[in-house]
Amino acid sequence: MFSHIMLGANDLEASKAFYDAILGALGHGPGVTDDKGRVFYMTDTGILALTAPIDGQPASCGNGSTIGFAAASPEAADAWHAAGIANGGTSCEDPPGVREGGLGKLYLAYLRDPSGNKLCALHRMG
Repeated sequence: MFSHIMLGANDLEASKAFYDAILGALGHGPGVTDDKGRVFYMTDTGILALTAPIDGQPASCGNGSTIGFAAASPEAADAWHAAGIANGGTSCEDPPGVREGGLGKLYLAYLRDPSGNKLCALHRMG
């Protein structure tokens, strides 16, 4: 359904370190910086990109927006969360753990990146 997600970042170096860490915890390689200073994480299923806003204004997070990353296990989600905290992110929502609802049992971990964007690592429990 999606080709890519692009996030604004106020400090691309700090954001790259953060995303390299959390995506590395999920088994992805480090981001690639292009000649415009944008950072790209490319997979077979899509692209995540980081950029300074084109309009020159500060980057801001979307209130009510969350970007979810698939985690292979609860341990992978915990490693993702720990990597984020260690690299400039902040924990948000409830602590990592199992949530039950209409979509079944999910293991969820939430972070905000250095620019305030809300992220989630999700593992669907068997």
